[in-house]
Amino acid sequence: MKIINTDHPVSPREYANYLRRKLNPLYKLRRHNDIDFDITDTADSIEILKPDMYDGFLFRLEFKEDEIDVIKTEHYTDDVNVLTLEDILNNLYMEYPGEDNISSIAEES
Repeated sequence: MKIINTDHPVSPREYANYLRRKLNPLYKLRRHNDIDFDITDTADSIEILKPDMYDGFLFRLEFKEDEIDVIKTEHYTDDVNVLTLEDILNNLYMEYPGEDNISSIAEES
């Protein structure tokens, strides 16, 4: 699990909309593959899924005040699509919420 501490709370709905605009186009550019991932959101979380290829979520982002917990599926850790998504997500964190709003990023097992 990755823990992102922010200086200001991040809205799950706004972040989900941001991911809907950015994630699939960046994935297609990187992998030259026509896979579209589903991005669902609730009041306090976002899930990235591809139900016709993978069981369950690939990534879940849980929002807690000034913290975002990024949980990666345990089932597909070596899958090239999941690794590509993870790399794209890592880069997108620097854009939004933005490196000026991130106080720290930590990895937990």
